[in-house]
Amino acid sequence: MEINRRLVLRRALQAVAAGAVTALPAAAHPHRSVAADAPVAVAAPAPVRLAAPAAPPIVLRSTWQSEETVAQVQYDRAVRAVLIHHTDDPNSYDACDVPDILRAIRRDHLEFRGWDDIGYNFLVDRFGTIWEGRLGGVDRPVVGAHTMGFNRDTVGIAAIGTYNSGTEVPPPVVDAIARLAAWKLGLHGIRADDRSELTSTNSGSRFPVGARHAFNAVSGHRDAFCTLCPGESLYAEIPGIIDRAAHLQQDALTAPVVQ
Repeated sequence: MEINRRLVLRRALQAVAAGAVTALPAAAHPHRSVAADAPVAVAAPAPVRLAAPAAPPIVLRSTWQSEETVAQVQYDRAVRAVLIHHTDDPNSYDACDVPDILRAIRRDHLEFRGWDDIGYNFLVDRFGTIWEGRLGGVDRPVVGAHTMGFNRDTVGIAAIGTYNSGTEVPPPVVDAIARLAAWKLGLHGIRADDRSELTSTNSGSRFPVGARHAFNAVSGHRDAFCTLCPGESLYAEIPGIIDRAAHLQQDALTAPVVQ
């Protein structure tokens, strides 16, 4: 199994700074009066620092899909939100079945939906293994095809399985999604427990084209599109995923950097 060990060992964008430069109030001249309506410089809040945790282990695309032709890849300038899905596959698969499941999902996306590649950027199996989905590079802001109207500036993470009401979500799935979200958002200076304003590109979504909406930085597919995805059980785990991802980002900020 080919693992992107370089990314696991690298701490990317440690201590990324976000925010404006602090403005300090000017000292008054001892012999000059200040008009009552003169603008007064106010100290801005200190910039909020953010660090990306180390990348979690990711099984690369070449492990499960080899092809002669490569789909045309599009990139965004940044990743500003994570959208969580489930794939509606049976949950009783074994670890050795996962590559076949991934190929079947990709085939469905190409042959029945008319897309040029698998829509999800990443997929997580029930054992907590993270798989690279759409081509383009796991550490780059690849435009996916996972959420109508909101494929731009987002990353789509799909849990392999069906997580409707009454179906327990395995803890390794929750942990893997949180680690992946913390890393991908952290690379672009986005706090996992913050909100990101996105613009709809398709009126088939929950919002008309051109409308702007502030999403949680980690949201479910149903927050942007009229669907039950990612299922009641997985959707209920999102607050915990946000909390876990935020703690991972905070830990990365305070952890010593290994030279």
